[in-house]
Amino acid sequence: MQGKAETISAKKKYREPLARIAKRDAMPVLLSWGIRTAAVLLSLIVSAVVIYSITKMNPLKVYGAMFEGAFGSQRKIWITVRDTMSLLCIGVALAPAFKMRFWNIGAEGQVLAGGIATAACMIYLGDVLPTYALFIVMIVSSCLAGALWGVIPALFKSRWGTNETLFTLMMNYVAIQITSYCVALWENPYGSNYVGIINPQTKAGWFPEVFGKQYMLNVIIVLTLAVGMFIYLRSTKHGYEISVVGQSENTARYAGINVGKVFVRTMLISGAVAGLTGFIAVSGSSHTISVNTAGGRGFTAIIVAWMAKFNTLTMTIISLLLIFLEKGANEIASNFGLNDFASQIITGIILFFIIGSEFFINYRIIWRKKNREVV
Repeated sequence: MQGKAETISAKKKYREPLARIAKRDAMPVLLSWGIRTAAVLLSLIVSAVVIYSITKMNPLKVYGAMFEGAFGSQRKIWITVRDTMSLLCIGVALAPAFKMRFWNIGAEGQVLAGGIATAACMIYLGDVLPTYALFIVMIVSSCLAGALWGVIPALFKSRWGTNETLFTLMMNYVAIQITSYCVALWENPYGSNYVGIINPQTKAGWFPEVFGKQYMLNVIIVLTLAVGMFIYLRSTKHGYEISVVGQSENTARYAGINVGKVFVRTMLISGAVAGLTGFIAVSGSSHTISVNTAGGRGFTAIIVAWMAKFNTLTMTIISLLLIFLEKGANEIASNFGLNDFASQIITGIILFFIIGSEFFINYRIIWRKKNREVV
């Protein structure tokens, strides 16, 4: 009787929480994109309130200026496309590593490694090799440089179990210092601490115009990489092994997968694609090399890869959105006299809602009394 009374007392003392969070099994694609769309609309409403509170301006004019900054002219459109392709290419590079749960935070350094290799080829071989041979050498060199910069952390992790997050992050700073050395070595004019435009007269190593458009070749290369990586991760044995290792290293070992080998192979691919981004940035865009060649996009691409759930096709939309916000923030800062902080607040609000919508896509809230689920 005493035991029964204690049980009843314990039940009375226990109180179910007001709400609890449960992971969703799956959500229809249309519904998930509906939630994301609702998040964007809600973010625009909140941003409008903030804009009016700070500036007393018509929010619609501010939004119009954002659109003008990204798509207001043909030149602006192609600059937006160019930067979108650069961000997308880094996201594609991160996709296989992140899907494997190998946190490659070193894309900045891998891009710089590829950019240095490309610039060196343009400087030393631009007057020696014919155009087609120069491009082959630049592509191979940039991929090898990026792959080398990516595989070093993988070798250490597979052999000694080092932390890849810190390792890849620290290698960014090494790459920055090497880039600074190369800039000092190649500076033009002497003493400027600036490389300047490489081969401005001969344009050796510059991307040619395709269909009369300056950055069309950038688009072709990056979209081809995105489609190729999508197929690689979804439909190949290597992609399956990456997925298994990402879910559980122990399960992968039990299934006979050599986890260390997968680490090394995947980071070779990830680094090579990031190095190719450096090639595109130097040969297809800036035609110079500096510590800002990656432009911080190695870190922004982490958001792209994560929000897209490592789907390289979805990354195209997310990359375009982030570049649109970047160009729009710059435009409203210049047109309306707002400082960068005010424009970045608007960008931050929009990103907050978009990223927050992923919670409601992946989880549901279950209330205590009515057991009601909130989407």
